[in-house]
Amino acid sequence: MSDENEVMSTQDRLIYMANQIARNVAALGEDEAVALTAEHIRDFWDPAMKKRIGALAAARPEALSPIAAAAIKRIVTP
Repeated sequence: MSDENEVMSTQDRLIYMANQIARNVAALGEDEAVALTAEHIRDFWDPAMKKRIGALAAARPEALSPIAAAAIKRIVTP
């Protein structure tokens, strides 16, 4: 069974999705990948999801890839 088919908590799913977005654009280089990941989360995630991933980034920074962490920092930092 792959990780994608396992039952995840909402928190784990949000971390997984942020990391997946970052992984999908990582080949573009770190700066572009961070910008695109932040843009995607900002444009397509609802406010509750954005608030929760910001809290998760603070509580569990080791769970996020460097690209995902930098993208989330851009979103939650005014």
